[in-house]
Amino acid sequence: MRRREFLAAFVGTITQWPLVARAQQSHRMRLIGVLMGPAENDPAAQLWLAAFRDGLTKLGWTADSNLRIELRWGAADADKIATFAKELIKLQPDAIFGVTTPVIGALARETRTIPIVFAIVVDPIGGGFAASLAHPGGNITGFVAVDAALGGKWVALLKEIAPGTVRVALLFNPATTSPLQFYMPSIQAAASALAVEVIAAPVHAKDEIEGVIAAQAHNPGGGVILIPDVFNVQNSDLIIGLAARYRVPTIYFDADHFAARGLITYGNDYPEECRQAAGYIDRILKGAKPADLPIQLPTKFKLTINTKTANALGLTLSSGLLSIADEVIE
Repeated sequence: MRRREFLAAFVGTITQWPLVARAQQSHRMRLIGVLMGPAENDPAAQLWLAAFRDGLTKLGWTADSNLRIELRWGAADADKIATFAKELIKLQPDAIFGVTTPVIGALARETRTIPIVFAIVVDPIGGGFAASLAHPGGNITGFVAVDAALGGKWVALLKEIAPGTVRVALLFNPATTSPLQFYMPSIQAAASALAVEVIAAPVHAKDEIEGVIAAQAHNPGGGVILIPDVFNVQNSDLIIGLAARYRVPTIYFDADHFAARGLITYGNDYPEECRQAAGYIDRILKGAKPADLPIQLPTKFKLTINTKTANALGLTLSSGLLSIADEVIE
């Protein structure tokens, strides 16, 4: 009898071992690396980080309790981003959260094993970060910032808010954004349909920006499309100011940085994207593999129109355009 009781107790103890191990694992301190593409003094980027932290907290991950975060800010500097990527990889964190395409490019060059979740990245397949959206296949997954079809929407919206537009310059820095070809099919299709000439306008330093905007003001009908780029975010005040000075209608991709004074913005909800990324970090910490977590495309876009800026440019806003705006700033 005693032998049977002993065996029963022994078997019961064995069956509890996996549960105990999982409980101990869930309560041990985890290390998360975070590499943000913008500068630390960027208010919008602080909102993105706050949304990510809030997402983690709601999932039970709290700083100094069961989670430690090593945070770095890239300040839109490719060299600084590369240095910080190396630093974080050396710490061997349980996972890394990276924001913007240059950040993920730098992290991908440093590790093929540490799980990475991204947000505000443009073209993860073209960038070589994943095999496919449905099955990333490696150590990187996350949330895409824009759909390629947005390029055509930017052309159409700029033409609608400024009907006299006959040519647009695409402002971007090749060192800090995804290849322009990602957007070109939709941009060219819309431009052809609306009889708008498209000009690629790469810049490599902030002192080159004015030349691009001034050139569009040289003859009537010029406009600018700001391509999603951490460089453009870093120089948002300069770009908005130059667009106002030269009276060039400009469409922006990010309401967080440009809507307060920019003419029109159309793009994804970046704070929500970062909050969702916290969910993927949570799943990875609980055993999921990035290779099995599908890359998510944006599903919600926000159109913001600044009527004060429109009036300053002498533009008359149609009731139809105002009616479809998610936010109108007066």
